[in-house]
Amino acid sequence: MKIAIAQINPTVGDLTGNTARHLDFIRRARNAGANLVVFPELSITGYPPKDLLLKPGFIDDNIAAVNAVAREARDIEVIAGFADRNADPIGRPARNSVAVLKNGKITSTHYKTLLPTYDVFDESRYFEPGPISSRNQLVQISNLKIGLSICEDLWNDERLITRRLYHQNPIADLDAAGAEVMINCSASPFVVDKHDFRLRLFSEQARKFNNPLIYANQVGGNDELVFDGNSCVFDQTGAVIAQAKDFEEDLLVVNLPPNAGVEPATTRPEKPRATGLESIYRALVLGLRDYVRKCNFKTAVLGLSGGIDSALVCALAVHAIGKDKVVGIAMPSRFSSDHSLNDARALATNLGIEFQTVPIASVHDAYESLLNPYFAGRPPDITEENLQARVRGAILMAFSNKFGHLLLTTANKSESAVGYSTLYGDMCGGLAVIQDVPKTTVWELSKWINGYHNREIIPQSSIEKVPSAELRPNQTDQDSLPPYEVLDEIIERYVEREMGAAAIVDDGFNPALVSRVIRLIDRSEYKRRQAAPGLKVTSRAFGFGRRMPIAQNYHP
Repeated sequence: MKIAIAQINPTVGDLTGNTARHLDFIRRARNAGANLVVFPELSITGYPPKDLLLKPGFIDDNIAAVNAVAREARDIEVIAGFADRNADPIGRPARNSVAVLKNGKITSTHYKTLLPTYDVFDESRYFEPGPISSRNQLVQISNLKIGLSICEDLWNDERLITRRLYHQNPIADLDAAGAEVMINCSASPFVVDKHDFRLRLFSEQARKFNNPLIYANQVGGNDELVFDGNSCVFDQTGAVIAQAKDFEEDLLVVNLPPNAGVEPATTRPEKPRATGLESIYRALVLGLRDYVRKCNFKTAVLGLSGGIDSALVCALAVHAIGKDKVVGIAMPSRFSSDHSLNDARALATNLGIEFQTVPIASVHDAYESLLNPYFAGRPPDITEENLQARVRGAILMAFSNKFGHLLLTTANKSESAVGYSTLYGDMCGGLAVIQDVPKTTVWELSKWINGYHNREIIPQSSIEKVPSAELRPNQTDQDSLPPYEVLDEIIERYVEREMGAAAIVDDGFNPALVSRVIRLIDRSEYKRRQAAPGLKVTSRAFGFGRRMPIAQNYHP
């Protein structure tokens, strides 16, 4: 039997477009001689559909879409992901499902057993879990007993999962029920270095149960999440036999010989898989490109300060959507240095984008003149500094409104963590591209981009200069923040690892500094709640996966 893995990039809710994508990949699989084509989890709806699942009409329409795919799949069997109705009188109204399509109809439906409810996942809000009996998850295809599972069902191995969240192991149950080949339909989002763990986890399961394992993952960006693809096939010894491309659509075809082994159907040049900084770069580019495309924008605009953060976002935008679709705007104030404007202009020249200079000194002066009578007797402070950021935000929004550009914000994770960005100022925008990229990684990624392209894209002076918001004379970030190398270590421990203050101090950090940073992080929650959505690349990002109360008084 020849099996094709259809690693597609669906758009959430675009049932018509997603159906067409299924039909295209079915045609390609048929042309490759495949007997079976496997699609990712919820491939008809796109993942994650969130509260679209609460609309009864959406469930009806996605079922109609599955049937439309089935009618066109008469000479090849198909496994496709969709949201089925829960026919039971009790429980949530839908089930996370895969349908087996054959001879123009749905021949069987199989349900996800383990429903993740952590980080960015909230499946128990929408879905009823599948039945306990794994015999219901077996399907006979070409005289082989195929064990079907969906994403999380594969993530409960006793040896490699440190804290198991579920009592049941669906893969062990499938093996006990007599499965000869395992197929997992997945929508597993990107996190840096996560795929290495996937390979270890899946390899262990294939080897442990002595069964080939086929893993079909979604690719593409949907809101904050980026899916890296990396679908792969393991033989019964746990060896990786074939792997799809990362960060792009692909059709991967493998042979299942009669002895239930597995082998690539064709040889093709293997493209090295992205890791480390390259994987972050490709995830951000894909997430930005798909956000622009799937939200029906054509162009993007951002402010260029001459600093490293806006330079990195601009480079990512050009690589994602093209230099002719990105506009950079410098907005110097009376505190802006000449080198900042020069660096912004150099970046625009290096990237070949449209560049505009809109001085804000007169507008800033007008604001201060207007407010001075009301602020009489009070010395200038952060209020006047933030006026500059808010003037810039208004100007950028004006360009966005007038020309239909998507406004990209440029705050990094370190700034977002401690509130070092201005609400209604530089936080204005539709997408926070590097909100989950720590400042130290911003520097590393910028250097990597220059090295990868073998030329200076991001000006070296932007990389080397001391970070400054330039909102007052001689200002630097380190006037009010610890060095970013230290700050990022504390943020990583407190936000991503959920360590308390005492545990962080035990790692060698100054107690007063740790307490101050934690207060800043907690106090800035109200700001982050009003921020643009940001692309997730770390294990714990600010956004809908981190649900902290705003009004709270817990001090760890």
